[in-house]
Amino acid sequence: MLDENRRPFAIAVVALAVVLIVIGGVVLFRGGGSQTTLSVTSIPNDLTLTLDGHEIPANGDVEIKAGEHTLVGTRRGFQSYTQKFTSGNDPLSVKMYLYANSAEGREWTKNNPEQEQELEAEAGRNFSQTQNRLQMKYPILAQLPYIGPGFQATYTKSKTDPNNPEAISVVIEVFAPNGKKEALRWLRGYGWDPETLDIIWTTGK
Repeated sequence: MLDENRRPFAIAVVALAVVLIVIGGVVLFRGGGSQTTLSVTSIPNDLTLTLDGHEIPANGDVEIKAGEHTLVGTRRGFQSYTQKFTSGNDPLSVKMYLYANSAEGREWTKNNPEQEQELEAEAGRNFSQTQNRLQMKYPILAQLPYIGPGFQATYTKSKTDPNNPEAISVVIEVFAPNGKKEALRWLRGYGWDPETLDIIWTTGK
């Protein structure tokens, strides 16, 4: 008889917990304090977008609280990207755009030329942001150009992914017998794995 009385109580506790969880998710965006509207436009338009760890529509408006936030865009076949921002009382507009980094992603851009054109235009409008994204992806850029014993290192557009403005090749020109050995020593000295870098080796005269 005691167990039968406890069953409705247990069900009520579970139901209350579910309600609290749902309310907690809403409070993340609509809690007390100042809040504003975040408008998001994403390319590709079907990427997965999360705000502070909670999935939100890839395109459209969402109410957020004032403060620091983190947006993360991901999609199979594309390079993921994380963007941090601080919101106040004024409405915000953010464009989350990803670049293809595999055959699947490049096939998508081929089949969606309008979005690909917008992606290229956005990259041109936000050159400084693109440079920041490159710096985050390739810390080696902070050391380039570099002249070492028997070699010189610079960078250029990626030879393996030339249509991706966020992909580069490291160009190492060797002009001494031990130049390549010294270049590899230099790379490893900074903790960079030559096997993971897109390196173009050239020989100087």
